[in-house]
Amino acid sequence: MEFSANDIAGLLGGEVEGDGSVKVNNVSKIDQGIPGTLAFLANPAYAKYIYTTKASVVLVNRDFKPEDELSCTLIRVDDAYASIAKLLNYYEQSKPKKVGIEQPSFISESATVGEQLYVGAFAYIGENATIGKNVKIYPNVYIGDGVTVGDDTILYAGVKVYAGCKVGKNCILHAGSVVGSDGFGFAPTSDGSYDKIAQVGNVEIRDNVEIGSNTTIDCATMGSTVINEGVKIDNLVQIAHNVEVGKNTVIVAQVGVAGSAKIGENCMIGGQVGIAGHIRIGNNVKVGAQSGISNNVKDNSTIFGTPAFGHRDFMKSYAVFKNLPQLRSDVIELGRKIKDLDESNS
Repeated sequence: MEFSANDIAGLLGGEVEGDGSVKVNNVSKIDQGIPGTLAFLANPAYAKYIYTTKASVVLVNRDFKPEDELSCTLIRVDDAYASIAKLLNYYEQSKPKKVGIEQPSFISESATVGEQLYVGAFAYIGENATIGKNVKIYPNVYIGDGVTVGDDTILYAGVKVYAGCKVGKNCILHAGSVVGSDGFGFAPTSDGSYDKIAQVGNVEIRDNVEIGSNTTIDCATMGSTVINEGVKIDNLVQIAHNVEVGKNTVIVAQVGVAGSAKIGENCMIGGQVGIAGHIRIGNNVKVGAQSGISNNVKDNSTIFGTPAFGHRDFMKSYAVFKNLPQLRSDVIELGRKIKDLDESNS
């Protein structure tokens, strides 16, 4: 499909600067733009490319001021990044939606399924499962007994949802993610071996949650592991038993959260962060990549390092410890000078 710059501006509430009749049928990165595509400029680091891009139309913020001549048509919007995200969502929604049940697949007679269901080949839906309307279940998905999946949720290929778990409305579970696997619970015995502790709880994933590929969320030992509304979890994340993640928190790839940790609302947790068990992280907390958190964290904190502490203090400390080799040499040299001075005065 083709859209003119005027059409796009009308959709976004933007203002056209240049040829409003120019048409585009795809999107491109601003540094790799080609004719007939739409690009965007949100990061000032890419501003130089707007003067050389071959993209026909570029979304920019309203306050953008060109420093040279432009060959592209501009659409000025309040927020270029948010606007391109909106357009991409429109594009995604315009794609044909899969409907119907492919064979071979298995749906238990006791399961309840909604309208506009798609079930891919080799998918399995267990006894007494409840599947909402417009749910998309791609090939090789396993949905255990008693599972609930809300309306408009997508489970991509190879997703596994263990018995008794709940997935809310408008969620996306990407390929290979596992919901409800056993928590890591073992009791040491007198002979040095370990007895497995039965994990009899479940996982509750609330509405509008997105789970990345090959992420695992373990069931609770008792009760529920809870992922609250609006949480976004990246690929390769481990969420242990009885963890609770607050609303609208974002967790980046390779994070590990140990059992019974509680993470607040609107937090941002960087890649490869490790969070110890049984601690509480407040609301609006930002954690830098590769940090290790072993103690409770107050609301509105920004922390970094291992063990993690205040970001500003960490940067001050880093300025010191990166110079420790030179400081050591200076101290040794100073000691020699003091010793020589003492010997000369004796």
